[in-house]
Amino acid sequence: MRKAQINNNNVAGKIEGNADNPEIEDSKRCCEKPDIFVTVEGNVVCRHCGMCFGSQLVENERRAYTVDELKNRKRTEPVWRTFGPRTVMNGIKTDSKGNQLPPNKQALFARLSKIQGSLISSIERNYWEAKPKLNAFAHNLGVPDHIIETAWKIYSEVAKQKLTMGRSIQAFTAASLYAAIRIHNFPRLLEELVEAASVSTRKVHQSLGLIMRSVLPKLGYVYRPITPRSLVFRFGNDLDLSIGIQKQSADLLREAARAGMTRIGKDPKGLAAAALYIVAKRTAEKKTQTDFAKVARITEVTLRTRVKEILKYLKDSKSYF
Repeated sequence: MRKAQINNNNVAGKIEGNADNPEIEDSKRCCEKPDIFVTVEGNVVCRHCGMCFGSQLVENERRAYTVDELKNRKRTEPVWRTFGPRTVMNGIKTDSKGNQLPPNKQALFARLSKIQGSLISSIERNYWEAKPKLNAFAHNLGVPDHIIETAWKIYSEVAKQKLTMGRSIQAFTAASLYAAIRIHNFPRLLEELVEAASVSTRKVHQSLGLIMRSVLPKLGYVYRPITPRSLVFRFGNDLDLSIGIQKQSADLLREAARAGMTRIGKDPKGLAAAALYIVAKRTAEKKTQTDFAKVARITEVTLRTRVKEILKYLKDSKSYF
């Protein structure tokens, strides 16, 4: 819960308009003409006698369009960074009481803010740019917190080794998140991350290669390539297929692998979508080839090719079609 300022008239109206509110009795007892308002700290106080009726807390942010609305929208509790200096002097024009500072004082604080910025290390400025981007990418993909922590550890090591010098911070941030996704074997595709990060696949591949060679061995992490089995359940949920079909599809891939089918040179997305298509075609939960190809981000030709390859290694392949 965050403290915020509220419209004074609304607060006074609520207190004076509710007969069941015990604060009314307090407001009648505080003075003859109570003037209720909310302080900057979020306390509900009478202007005349100073009697406090508690705190006014709000949770949702309010939109601000004018200068006054922006001023009233400010939070009273600062949000501290997890790294770098906690005290930041930026755009100071008023004192602690809200009074306007004279021009010479404003110039002084502007100079101090410039000096403070020069004392901040380059790695901290790097973190300031990378951390919000990492959180934004993870939020768009629905990545859990423990994977985000791993991704931040990877990127911190990237920044310490100065691998971002002359390269894209955004690409390294996306590559660090994808490396953490593969470490924890989380079913997210590289194409989805590239779309969320708005960066080219080539840059992400280059950054990921540097991370795998220089960062992961030092941190002791093991990069696990994506498997068709994990994508089977991911695509099955996206297509609203039953858990029985998903399990049968995973068993189908295991059976084909034991019979000699290799995954070398084959995209696991195509194998997972093909296994689901083979099993679902025998049930009432039928989907079109376009549906499977769209979810797996492959073409229908690739889907049909992978279906034929899987059926070669099944004993009762004729029973599926």
